[in-house]
This record gives sequence, structure tokens and C-alpha cells, in this order.
Amino acid sequence: MRLDNALLLFDEFVQATVKNADAAALRGLERRFAERLQIQPSYWSQIKGRSRQIGERLARQFEQNCRKPVGWMDEPHGTGNGAPADAQAESPLPRDDDERFIVGLVLTYYRRHPQRARTRLLDLLSEVLVPAAPAAPVTPAATPPVAPAPGVLRPAAVPPPAPASDSDLWR
Repeated sequence: MRLDNALLLFDEFVQATVKNADAAALRGLERRFAERLQIQPSYWSQIKGRSRQIGERLARQFEQNCRKPVGWMDEPHGTGNGAPADAQAESPLPRDDDERFIVGLVLTYYRRHPQRARTRLLDLLSEVLVPAAPAAPVTPAATPPVAPAPGVLRPAAVPPPAPASDSDLWR
């Protein structure tokens, strides 16, 4: 619960500090947030990565430095808009170093090869986001496929035609 509340404090800090959150604006925010909490940036990173826990003394320090009432870190809180704390999973901002690394890689690739990156990323995402076609029902009268004789090659599968537009790519 304390970690969730610490992440809410960080979200509040980001929203109060940055009006348009882009990659350039987010650089250095974690360091500045750690300074506000009066801890080392590496310690904040360890807290977020769950390798360190927020003890009693540190929880009170967070509350005091972020102007929250005593005990605030020990109570469940929403995101401020009526949504539960799990709604932060829907945030478009990277939550940890792993997500920032991936976003950085994708941006680097996209900036170097925009059209190729766009096409490839849409292909990859469509594999994950488009539900698989339902399996054909098995009927008792169906015959199993026959394997070709040794030395006989099967014809190659014909790939589907290229989509006409980006919206067709998603479908």
C-alpha cells in the first residue's frame, strides 16, 4: 500500500511540475522528486523496483515532505479522479526503468526509420491485439490431413494481400 501511495505522490509531483509530459520534460523528474523526499535518486529507484520497502520513518518523511497528513501513506487512496489506484496501470507514461528503456528503443528506431518502424510496429501489435480466429470445430466425419510422401514438397503458403490502409492493418 505504501508503494502505491508513493507512486501516487510521484504522479502528483509530475502533474504539478509538467504541463505537457513528453520524454524531454520527464528527464530529471525522478531525481527532483527524490530531492523533494530528501532521499537519493538510486534509493527512489530501488523503492519503485520493489527491492526496498518504505518503513515507518520513511513513510512519515514522505508525508511531511509532500504535505500529507500523518498516516496518509498507510491508507488506500485513489488517483484523485475517483478511479482506483490500479488505474495508474492505464497511464501512458512509463512506470519504471524497464518501460522507459523500451520506449526509448522504440523512439530511437522510429526516429531513424519512421515508415519501416511504423509498419513493423503495427504488424507486431496486430499479432497481440487482434484476437485469433476461432478453431474450426472437429466433426467425426472429418479426415485427418495426409502427410506428403517422402521427398515431396508441399506448396508454400500464400501470404495475405498487403492492407490498403493503416486502419486495415489494425483489422
